[in-house]
Amino acid sequence: MKISELMERTGVSKETIHYYIREGVLGKPRKTGKNTAEYTQSHVDQIKTIKSLRENYFLPIPVIKKLIKKQKTRSRSENFSFQFLIENFRPLDQLIFSEVNGREAFMNATGLAERWLIKMIEWEIVTAENRNQEDFFSQDDVIIGKLIADMDRIGIGPRDGFNPEELKNFTSVLRGFVAKNLERYMQAGWDKMSREELVKKGSQSTELMSLFFYHIYRKLVREEYRRYVATHAGQGDGQSKE
Repeated sequence: MKISELMERTGVSKETIHYYIREGVLGKPRKTGKNTAEYTQSHVDQIKTIKSLRENYFLPIPVIKKLIKKQKTRSRSENFSFQFLIENFRPLDQLIFSEVNGREAFMNATGLAERWLIKMIEWEIVTAENRNQEDFFSQDDVIIGKLIADMDRIGIGPRDGFNPEELKNFTSVLRGFVAKNLERYMQAGWDKMSREELVKKGSQSTELMSLFFYHIYRKLVREEYRRYVATHAGQGDGQSKE
């Protein structure tokens, strides 16, 4: 493809593309003439990666260059994870605590269909706060809604064999676990803390344990996938490498 098509498909200017090439973060195109060059789908993918890292993670070009270089030595599964994270997660969302007002706004912000929003509220996965006859959704609820919509988008939704009630079961188990742990902490002396100390300790422990659950789940799933791939190697299309 010509540079004009590359610009159209990526939304990046000609000057920016040349800048990326000069900085070594974007591969050089194949020269087809004195002032012409041929770009490929690989250039489209590379530019989308660079854009995601700049817009979602605010990383400078030298850091992006190092990340892209490192990805070339990683497994396919690690590259898939990397690509999904940079395109779908914005660390800034974790730092800006805002809420969405109304169900219509929530569905627009998350991409979640109305019937699934109703179901998630019924299952207490999404828990809106009703104020003056109107639903207010927290930032956590918005992120959860986006993730549930993404499950269907990438092919792990109900149409693909996933039972959505598993989300209900998991949330119920986790809610019970959290309640019991909080009770233990209170019995261990947290109830004697000042309000300020309790808020600080609660905030710190919340973020710490949230990260633990994220990483332990990710670790366990990766281990199970490796076992599955190892035992089913050669049974599919032959592309069994991670």
